[in-house]
Amino acid sequence: MAEPPVLAERRGSVALLTLNRPDKLNAINEAMIGALDAALDAAEADESVRAIVVAGAGRAFSAGFDLDMGLGEGRPDPAAVRRALENDFRIIMRFWDSPKPTVAAVHGWCLGSSLELAVACDLTIAAEDCRFGEPEVKYGSGIVALLLPWLAGPKAAKYLLLTGEDRASAAEMQAMGLVNRVVPADTLLDEAIALARRIAANDAQAVRLTKRAINRSLDIGGMRQALLAALETDVEIETHETAESREFNEIVQREGAKAAIAWRAGKTA
Repeated sequence: MAEPPVLAERRGSVALLTLNRPDKLNAINEAMIGALDAALDAAEADESVRAIVVAGAGRAFSAGFDLDMGLGEGRPDPAAVRRALENDFRIIMRFWDSPKPTVAAVHGWCLGSSLELAVACDLTIAAEDCRFGEPEVKYGSGIVALLLPWLAGPKAAKYLLLTGEDRASAAEMQAMGLVNRVVPADTLLDEAIALARRIAANDAQAVRLTKRAINRSLDIGGMRQALLAALETDVEIETHETAESREFNEIVQREGAKAAIAWRAGKTA
């Protein structure tokens, strides 16, 4: 029997959700999104759960959202792309919108939209060995949930997003305000659960309403509207082919992604 894409367990008052596709570096696909939805539904409905931790099995938190979302070969149908991206956006924002406090425990690799999911959590704890990145522009892709300008400021966001940085250290991410604490890899999960328990020990209604007030202040500043507008931009990026993107994708098919990235770098040197 296949392993479930998300493992859900209880650690006292904390629900621990573990991304469980270690052979794919926990790339988040449609099945994992469905499993996360179900696990979050259960945790949010259980009054004895007072905080939620999300972690990754194996060598990484997650390498990002699965590039193969079942959309077929060639230029995918724009409606199918929109549905997939909206589903990706929705699961990221579930961690932001959850009425219960959420903590991400990240290690190994935390890339692309999985970085957005990690920073959408209320708190983010990183192992010292973790490497972060948003390499989407290298592949001609866009950003699903454009949270970084709101959480790290425009300078840090532009550095990560426009360079396609994919090896930022945990310390660098902490300096940008995207990581709360950096801990040794072998204590990561214990530290994350201990932090969640500190939150769980507080008055549940006060925690819930304080989280809602913080998030609402950003929405009053226009964050939600800006995120939805940015999602429309991502749909446009993913569905509009250019001569450059066509040749890039042909090289990917023939020789692989590294060769295609080297080809583009050679053109712009």
